[in-house]
Amino acid sequence: MKVRVLIRPKEGILDPQGQAVERALPALGFEGVESVHVGRLVELEVADPARVSEMCEQLLANPLVEDYEVQVGAQ
Repeated sequence: MKVRVLIRPKEGILDPQGQAVERALPALGFEGVESVHVGRLVELEVADPARVSEMCEQLLANPLVEDYEVQVGAQ
């Protein structure tokens, strides 16, 4: 089964990449953009989607500074 895991910095955690994008967008003419956060997407084909959270806790995400969202059956 196809699973997507969206990983983002936790609220209140410094996101230097997001801050750099937030500063760069107005310089490129894109006004009105606020609070940019940059994360990552991991796509997996798994036999048992129930174990994906365990994978995130042990390898895919750093639970101290990142939140993750598991989307089962993602297109």
